Amino acid sequence: MSDTAQSRPLPDEPSDSSMQEFYQLQQELLVTTVILTGIIFASVWATYSLNTALNYLLGACTGVVYLKVLARNVEQLGRGKKQIGKSQLAIFIGLIIVATQWNQLHVLPIFLGFLTYKGTLIVYMLRTLFPSAR
Repeated sequence: MSDTAQSRPLPDEPSDSSMQEFYQLQQELLVTTVILTGIIFASVWATYSLNTALNYLLGACTGVVYLKVLARNVEQLGRGKKQIGKSQLAIFIGLIIVATQWNQLHVLPIFLGFLTYKGTLIVYMLRTLFPSAR
């Protein structure tokens, strides 16, 4: 066997450069989510109340955990796993169950906080569609 055949990654194995890109994207999405969370938290606190803002923050923090679990599942896709598991869905379901059962929590701010990671995806999409002159 030649050296070039041995150095090429197998079709099912991700290359080091693609995994590096994945880790950079993961880090960028997490940082953007945390920044958006801080901005929205402060805005909700100023507009509504600290209680509502804390409900939002609970949802947003759960969204960050969801994003991390989803990223871990995606990372494992090329390493023997053929599909993404449903464990990240349990995080969302658990959050909504707790929010509906606990009287001090409000479902809507928690749900909207959870969706903050979706706002991050929109920001990322807009940044890739309209790249700035860096």
